[in-house]
Parts: sequence; C-alpha cells; structure tokens
Amino acid sequence: MENKYILSEQISLYGEADCIGFGNNEFYIKEIQREICVKIIKENHYSKKVVNSSFIHLGVFEKNKLKGVLQFGYLFNPTYHSKIVEFSKTEDAMELNRMWLSDEINIKYPESRAISFSIKYIKRKYPKIKWIQSFADERCGGFGIVYQACSFSYYGEHIGEFYELDGEIYHSIQTRRKDNNSKLTLYLRNNKDKLKKLSLRQFRYIKFLDQREKKKCLLKEMPYPKHYER
Repeated sequence: MENKYILSEQISLYGEADCIGFGNNEFYIKEIQREICVKIIKENHYSKKVVNSSFIHLGVFEKNKLKGVLQFGYLFNPTYHSKIVEFSKTEDAMELNRMWLSDEINIKYPESRAISFSIKYIKRKYPKIKWIQSFADERCGGFGIVYQACSFSYYGEHIGEFYELDGEIYHSIQTRRKDNNSKLTLYLRNNKDKLKKLSLRQFRYIKFLDQREKKKCLLKEMPYPKHYER
C-alpha cells in the first residue's frame, strides 16, 4: 500500500494545502491537539510526564483509530546544540521527547514505522530542521533498537543523573532550573531532602536529515549496541 503525505483540506495563505501527516489508509501519523497527546502520555508513558517545550504532537492511527502518540520539540538542553554539531543553532535541531504506542496495534514494527513516518512529515513541514536527536535509556530495554531500525546514527552511552521522588523520576536538569515560577521546580526544591539519586544508562541516537551536518558532528559515531550487552 502506497504511503503518501496527508494534506489539510484548508488552503494556507500561500495557496497550498498544509502537510498534517504521512502514511496510508491502514497506518499513519497525523497532527492532533496538544491536550489529547499530553493526556495519553501522562496516562500511558512510563515516565508519566511530558516535556513542556514539545510543540509537535502526532497521533499514531491504525485504520483511523488513535493508538499512540509522538511528541517532538527543541533539544531538552537548549545550550547544547553546538557541542553536538559544530555551529548548530536552536532552530536546526529537534528532539523526540516522548513516544507511546499501544500493544494492540496489529502491524509489524509499529514503533519504527511511526518514527519513519514522523521524519517524513517533519522534513516537509519543517524543512529547516537538519537533525533529530533521541535517547533510549535502560528503563525502556532494547538499548534503542527502534532507532537502529530507522537508520539513526549511534553516538555512545553516558550515565544520566536522575532523582526519584514519591515514585516519579525527574532528570537532574529539572532540579537545577532557575525558573522560580515553575510549580515543578518549587516542588522539587521544597522536597530536596527526600530526593533519591539515580544513575541510568542513556544511549544517544541522531538522525541527520541534512547529511552535510553529519560531517560537522563533534561526537564519535559508534557501532550499534546489542540488546544483550551489559
């Protein structure tokens, strides 16, 4: 079955229909309202949290039934672009912040297909994006096999610093933010004596939409890790 772009029924100010998704009648990704995406992530994703800076919210549909979501946004650490790719700017890169798919999807490899379709959509809808980063951590299992299936490049692992509080896990960056108006920041500060430090392995993957950017990458590309390695 042929995959194709899904276009809006409304014509934009530029006289063209806007791209809102990609796929086929059996399986496709499509823009959905942020509120719907956030609700699904909070109810089903292992983290139970969203990244507030996410601005792309995609639904994963099987035969017109919503069975998953993906959220993309700018890099979680907004100062790190040029440390990954030389001279890179905020608007050049994007991060896959969250993904959740139902176990009830009845096609093969739905995760890798959903990511692949999302990349097709982003390349058309956001042509200025040059690379997409994502992390797998040991809570997920598989060491990022789904990214390997989508031909992401692998740039090694590192130990990420996290904190657990009342059964929830927070990245260490969230405990160091200077935003005094953030409810989460205040919550973590007020409970700093209860925070339990965790160290988790994280595996970095990057998909270069512009291959010229890969040549400027300051990280060393490495062979894919195997799921049975420890």
